[in-house]
Amino acid sequence: MKKENQVKKHKNTDKGRIFVKVMAGILAILMIGGTAISLIYALMAN
Repeated sequence: MKKENQVKKHKNTDKGRIFVKVMAGILAILMIGGTAISLIYALMAN
């Protein structure tokens, strides 16, 4: 019983870490993309 619980907990933490990394990557891409688009728009406006 204890070993099964430990295995399940470990899998959940791995999935959680992967999810956090994926979400951080998506947010970073959105931030970089938004900055680039706003810079291009500002340069085009001039």
